[in-house]
This record gives sequence, C-alpha cells and structure tokens, in this order.
Amino acid sequence: MSVYFVEKEKRGIVEPLLAGMEDTLILSALSGYMGDVYTDSDKEPTAVQVLVADFCFYAGKANKELLLNRPGKSAEFVIMIPEGRDWEVLIEEVFEGHCKKISRYAIHKEKDIFDREYLEKLVQQANTEFSYVLIGPKEYEQIRSLDWACDLCSQFENYEDYAARGLGVCALYENQVVAGCSSYTVYPEGYEIEIDTRSDFRRRHLAITCAAKFILEALDRGKYPSWDAHNMGSVALAEKLGYHFKGEYTAYEVF
Repeated sequence: MSVYFVEKEKRGIVEPLLAGMEDTLILSALSGYMGDVYTDSDKEPTAVQVLVADFCFYAGKANKELLLNRPGKSAEFVIMIPEGRDWEVLIEEVFEGHCKKISRYAIHKEKDIFDREYLEKLVQQANTEFSYVLIGPKEYEQIRSLDWACDLCSQFENYEDYAARGLGVCALYENQVVAGCSSYTVYPEGYEIEIDTRSDFRRRHLAITCAAKFILEALDRGKYPSWDAHNMGSVALAEKLGYHFKGEYTAYEVF
C-alpha cells in the first residue's frame, strides 16, 4: 500500500468518502483554499486523510499508512478526527502512549438564525474601557507575536494573505490586543471561528463582543461564521450568540 497526495483539481475523487463529515475545514481542503488531502489510491481510493491547520480528518476504510502520514507541523502535534470506531481503534493502537482521547462539540451550521438587532446591541453595550477594531496590519503583527493569540491568524502566510481572505475583530486595551475573534480557516462560503482572550482579561465580556461584531462583519460580506467548540464553555458562548448545539464527537490529541 502507498499514500498518494491529491492535487487540488482532483479532490472531487474523495468527496464520497467524506460525505458524512460536515466540518468546514474539510471544505477548505476540498476547495483548495487551505490544507492537503491524501488517499490510499490515486484511482479508486477507499480511505482519505484531510490535513488542515492543527486538524486531521480520516474517513473510509481505516488505514495505518494514512495515520502515519504526518507531514509538516502535524508530526509534532495534531488533533485527529476519525469518521468511525475502526479509525478510533487504529489510532489508539498506532499512537499508544502518544495520544489523548477527547470530546469536541459540534454546532449546527444553520443559515438565517442570527438576530442582527441583538448582535448590534451586544456591540453597542460593550465595555467602553476597550476599543473593538477589525484586525489590520498592526494588530496582525502583534497577534502573531503573542503565544496566547497567535492562532487567530496563524494559518495565513502573511498579512496580505489574511487581508485578502480572512477576517478578524480584536479588543484593544491601551493599544494592546487583549482578545479577538478571527477566521482560523476559510472556505468558499465562510470562515471557521477562533476566539481567544488574554487570561487576565477574561470574564469582561470581551469574547462575546468580538464574536458579535465578527458575525455581523461576516454576514455583511455574505459569508457564514462557522463555530466548532473545544469545550462546553465555548458551546455556551455560541448559544448566547444564536447558534444551536448539535452534539459531542470523539477526537484525539496526538503528540
């Protein structure tokens, strides 16, 4: 058996294998916007690996060679998301002692659910100690230098790439970025949201304000602001903004 890299223009070949997975990062890869795709055959694939940012998705027939295919940063750390139990068993076997089984929380991808008046009120009622601005070149460079915030913009080559394809809102305190909501990844119809707040500025409603402003900006651009939650706190925040919880799913942190 071998591992085959799928060129952007040929990625339609794996779409049937991924039909049951709705994550927008998969759409990013299939569209050629971000990420790489690998299969077990360049003609009639039975298994597929989609690698985007820190995430790796697996579907089809469980395949050890695809699990062991960890190019770039994924060789250090990756969050693996398996389609079914066969993949889970194989991940636990291949990466025994080097993986942690976790739960993540899916949010429904529903259009026309947002109450613009409510979101605008959240922004208008924001804490006036802070200013809320779109991420420009100065904010982008500052964010990339901050360990706690870098994931807001880390998947873009440079500011020009971010300005052309991404979107972000940050909260400033004395000209310093202290919170933000940004496009972690992009796909043709929208953005996958990333939210971060500096630890000493939490519980000041910065995340919900940045997120509300981000959602409004995304809708104004005709883009969908997709949300996937790392924990139940993120689910609760999403629900306050109008999203609906879909359910828990299994993932693995592999190191």
